[in-house]
Amino acid sequence: MMDRRKFLGYSIIALMLGGCTQIGPNFNGVPKSKIPKKWSHKGGKDPAISRWWHIYHDKTLNRLVDMAYRQNIDLKIAGVRILQSRAVLGIQNGMSLPQLQKLSGGAFVNDANQNSPTFGSSSLSFDLGWELDIWGKYARGTESAQAKLYASVASYDSMLVSIIAEVAKSYINYRTAQERIIYARRNIAIQEYVTKITKIQFNSGNVSELDMQQALTQLHSTRSAVYELKLSQIRAKNSIAMLLGLNPTEVEKYITNKDTADDMSRYITNKKGTIQLKEQSSAISKVSLIPSPRFDPHKKIDANLITRRPDVKVAEYIAHSKSADIGVAEAELYPSFSLIGNISYADTTISPSKISIIAGPSFAWNILQYGRIKNSIRLKDAQFEESLLQYNKTVLSAIHEVSYALDNYKYTLKQLKESKKAVMASARAFNISIRQYNDGLVSYQRLLNSVESLTRYQDQYARLNGELATQVALLYKALGGGWQISRGNSYLSKDTVAHLKSRSNWGSMLSKDGVILPRNWQ
Repeated sequence: MMDRRKFLGYSIIALMLGGCTQIGPNFNGVPKSKIPKKWSHKGGKDPAISRWWHIYHDKTLNRLVDMAYRQNIDLKIAGVRILQSRAVLGIQNGMSLPQLQKLSGGAFVNDANQNSPTFGSSSLSFDLGWELDIWGKYARGTESAQAKLYASVASYDSMLVSIIAEVAKSYINYRTAQERIIYARRNIAIQEYVTKITKIQFNSGNVSELDMQQALTQLHSTRSAVYELKLSQIRAKNSIAMLLGLNPTEVEKYITNKDTADDMSRYITNKKGTIQLKEQSSAISKVSLIPSPRFDPHKKIDANLITRRPDVKVAEYIAHSKSADIGVAEAELYPSFSLIGNISYADTTISPSKISIIAGPSFAWNILQYGRIKNSIRLKDAQFEESLLQYNKTVLSAIHEVSYALDNYKYTLKQLKESKKAVMASARAFNISIRQYNDGLVSYQRLLNSVESLTRYQDQYARLNGELATQVALLYKALGGGWQISRGNSYLSKDTVAHLKSRSNWGSMLSKDGVILPRNWQ
């Protein structure tokens, strides 16, 4: 018959193994967000959201986005952080197994002098210690690490969304500067003509030197503006190069493939010794360097796009991790139960070899540290509450960004339409003023004013054209579009994988399908 003490010991062990539970709150999701009703949309996903930059129909932009996805350094860093989170999760998973598995041994010889006997000894010992997860401390730790892994993936997605938007924005800025330079050069040609006839009039005594100096001032000012625009173009080019992980000189071949030459004959005519502007809309206001998106601002937006934004997912999974941390802290209130064992072998020259086995349960209980433990729980609970508030703030910020981008686009579009009318009117005004000036019907100041208005409104039109294209990029960034292109691909670049493999054994952790995301992750 089994000894009663053994039976009791086995019963306690069976009870401990079968009665495991997870203390602490279960995460029931984040609070439901209040999305504006006017954003409700029953038509499913916006087909343009995953590759929204294609609505510009610009092959150069598409290529730049693809290069940024493959080469951006910040994105590579985000991919390595996912790998770090996977390693942390692996460490945490290992805590569910025996925490102590230690093999040790040694051999010693004592030969003090030749006249005394020589003593020798050898030993081998294996220690095993397993803290049973009775209260779910390690399970909660795994839950927290899993949530942090998902948060690192969402951070990668958020980085990708920002990078794509910045590539589009910098490219639009580059083309906008190019277009503004073309308008400036057109107006320099006009101002050079006006300055020429002013010098003739001055030499003939028909106008004062003041008129001539005003014409020169206007001409040199416009020429100076060209250099400022060139600097804007260089800044945009450098920004693109940084996003693509290239040197500024390396990126030029990818973005200077558009014909930026301007045929003045399509814009200016010379009738009876007097220049005139062609007043057709296509001749005056259309240069077509800035990518023009096909976008309908009146289309309803799927409200679910907000909650699928990567930064919102980051906030959600951080909250989940903080919730699990409460359970880890609460487990310290209760005793921990462990199974310990030791098998040792010892052999000496003065005694026979001996094998000993020690095994049994043990427990530990921090009975006099409840104040510290309870405050630790309170700290984790407060951090969880903070993470929920941070989630609400992130959603609210996303709503504001989308609302602002939509309103900005709509009003910029209206402003652009009026600006185009101003360009057409200023071109008409110039044609009238130059003819009337030659006929002696208006003062030279009226002519200068018409030239100045033409220069200003054409530059404003090009700037607003670029602003409108930029607002579309900012809107899709606010909606969180673009991260979808990473699905099914590795988060690590080929060169990063090669570097990691050259230093350590990563097993299967470098595979592209190593991170299994939740089913509800869209």
